[in-house]
Amino acid sequence: RGQGGGERLRAGRRPMLCLCALLCVPRVRCEPIRYSVAEEGESGSVVANVAEDAGLTPAQLSARRARIASADGRQHFRLERATGRLVLAERLDREEMCGRSLTCTLAFELLLENPLQFFRVEVAVEDVNDHSPVFPEERVTFQIPERGDPGSRFPVEAAQDLDVGSNSIQAYTIAPENEYFSVSFKHPRKKFIELVLEKPLDREEQPEVLFSLIATDGGSPPRSGTTQIHIVVLDVNDNAPSFTQDVYVGQVLESALAGCVVLRVVATDPDVGLNGDITYRFSQAVSESQLPFKIDNMSGEIRVTNALDFEITQKYEFSVLATDGGGISAMCNVVVEVVDVNDNAPEVVVSSFSSPLPENPEPGTVVAVFAVRDRDSGVNGEISCALEDQVFFSLRPAYKNYYELVTVTTLDREETAQYIVILTAADTGSPPLTSTQTFTVDISDVNDNAPVFNQTSYTMYVRENNIPGVLVGAVNAVDSDAGLNAKVIYSLRPVHPTEQDPCSCISVNSENGHVFVLRPLDYEQVRQLEVLVSATDAGSPPLSTNVTVHLLVVDENDNAPLVLHPAQDSSPPSSELVPASAEVGDLVTKVVAVDADSGQNSWLSFHLLRATDPGLFAVGSQNGEVRLRRPVTERDAVKQKLEVLVRDNGQPPLSATAALNVLLLKGLSQEHLPQQELAVQDEDSSLTIYLIVSLVFVSLLFLTSVAAFVACKVFKRKELKGGHMLYGTGNLQSSLADGAAAGTLPHAYCYEINLTTGSGNSEFKFLKPILPSVPPQHSGTGRGVADTEDFPPIPNSMGDVALDISGTPSVGHFNGLPFN
Repeated sequence: RGQGGGERLRAGRRPMLCLCALLCVPRVRCEPIRYSVAEEGESGSVVANVAEDAGLTPAQLSARRARIASADGRQHFRLERATGRLVLAERLDREEMCGRSLTCTLAFELLLENPLQFFRVEVAVEDVNDHSPVFPEERVTFQIPERGDPGSRFPVEAAQDLDVGSNSIQAYTIAPENEYFSVSFKHPRKKFIELVLEKPLDREEQPEVLFSLIATDGGSPPRSGTTQIHIVVLDVNDNAPSFTQDVYVGQVLESALAGCVVLRVVATDPDVGLNGDITYRFSQAVSESQLPFKIDNMSGEIRVTNALDFEITQKYEFSVLATDGGGISAMCNVVVEVVDVNDNAPEVVVSSFSSPLPENPEPGTVVAVFAVRDRDSGVNGEISCALEDQVFFSLRPAYKNYYELVTVTTLDREETAQYIVILTAADTGSPPLTSTQTFTVDISDVNDNAPVFNQTSYTMYVRENNIPGVLVGAVNAVDSDAGLNAKVIYSLRPVHPTEQDPCSCISVNSENGHVFVLRPLDYEQVRQLEVLVSATDAGSPPLSTNVTVHLLVVDENDNAPLVLHPAQDSSPPSSELVPASAEVGDLVTKVVAVDADSGQNSWLSFHLLRATDPGLFAVGSQNGEVRLRRPVTERDAVKQKLEVLVRDNGQPPLSATAALNVLLLKGLSQEHLPQQELAVQDEDSSLTIYLIVSLVFVSLLFLTSVAAFVACKVFKRKELKGGHMLYGTGNLQSSLADGAAAGTLPHAYCYEINLTTGSGNSEFKFLKPILPSVPPQHSGTGRGVADTEDFPPIPNSMGDVALDISGTPSVGHFNGLPFN
């Protein structure tokens, strides 16, 4: 029957549904889908194919997670997603669900979650004649006085039939029929029927009358109920009680306390004495235990005895019987309406909730779907919803009392990993009642943050000659993501994109960022290194950040001083000549040394270690100049041997020694130099040529030094960029040794070259001659005295070296002093 009725309803409703589908919002179907089903059906019985009527396929039902949602939460029906059929989830009892209501409709929504869509479904439960009429009492006794007037009516409580419509009570009959009474049945919903006296009773003829009163319903087949009527004929009490109203209607608040008076029924009887005394009671159909009321049997006041609940029962209907002292009764109907009070807070029913939620969701992402309801009615049942102090989420009405909790802006787990969303639902009663629902939304991590180093760059130091694998420092990067997205892995990257591999002498621990130097470094070859460390997280896709690590090599005192002048490998060693006329403080020679180290490790000091006559010479501790401490005497040995100690300022200090030979020229005069005079006279004509050649040579040497200086600067910059030294100890030593071998102090001209490592500057200076005085001579060619002048300083960078440029001996003056 349910399927047939559903097919007929659908056949007539399909054009209207099509029109409604075009006019309504796609999410909600305006016209409900209606079906009918007979009560008492077995669980699992098919009601109809709701998917077909909703225009859906079974596959769509499964894909969109279709389900049934009802306001009261009770599931009378079940949806088969595989077939789209609506079946009974339990046996339906119409009388239990709807009582004696003429219509019984079960309403619910067919809810599709993805995307959200609702279909209103109403199923009418049709009555089945499954109950027989039942009288409140199996036997009813009337005491009727004799000589009663024909047409007198005697109320009898009507039979009760839980069925409705045509299945309810349709007729009352008397069996066996008698001449005294007939039954009057005017309305099926009237709480009582009346026995009509057709003929006066005569106690002397018949003191009592017995018959059956039968109630028959209109079902097929019909059902019936019977009660026995016992008529006792009394002596004259010919007036029955009479109520002032046929129906009494009263109202009471559902919050009324026990003992509160609802209303009062009043009945009168014109008889006097015992026959006029009236007592009140509820009819036998409803006892006081079934009603939250009680009646005062003397005054007729009806009072509240138990708590009332409008949400359970909105109206009470019952009968009150008034009986006089002679046993004659009258009956009236009483209707008590319960007035709703705002005593129920709103309820929040969550249908779906998504947590955790990935960070960075699109605005408008649905987090939860819920419904709100209030068991009160009228303004007490009107509900409004709001979120407390929330800027990341908002509410969006969905359908009727359904709402969606959606995101407003993008979410960031690194700022807030969990959101507490408090929903407040409030009704409009007085005073309003509220209820809250808390949604705890956890945010899952997305790899959207790259690792960040705690420094923009790192500078680390390592001493040269380090042990392999020494730890020189650590880099540290943190990732604000979580889990694998926050795990940082360190690695080396080429500093320049054109490089293939990073430096092989540096390694970084991939787990903790510790930086190691894998092999010993030499400060004299590598001053600094630059590597690029990359921090990469373990997310997908991975994110990375680079940082530059500068590794500076710290110098150690691992190079001893190197003596450049006098040359220690010459055989036989050269000797320095000191004339007898030399004065105190005159320069004898200069010890030139360099140290390949830097800083304090390259600061050199000079000390006279031993000498033939220690008191004759003094050595400058800073510049290595050997000077006379006292005048030369005849007692001094002609050949003097000196040993100078050169020591650096490192810890511990390293040193080298320089051996010098000095010849003291005593008693040198014109008689001892005959050969020289002849040579001077013979070659006086070429002295000017030699001086010009010397000047040209010095000029060329100056230009060569300047070009070499510029080239060294350019080469040094290129080498420093590559992390190498501009020059080594070996080539420095060889170049300076070659320059130092150019001459010695006994020659006619002596130049001083000041060379310092790393400065890039040098100086050439003329030294004062220390030759003995020779009287001026004139050559045969008639040339005068050859005067000389100081040469300007020429920059260099390799220390102090004494170079001699010699020419043909001749007589002249140098800085006011005679010389040969």
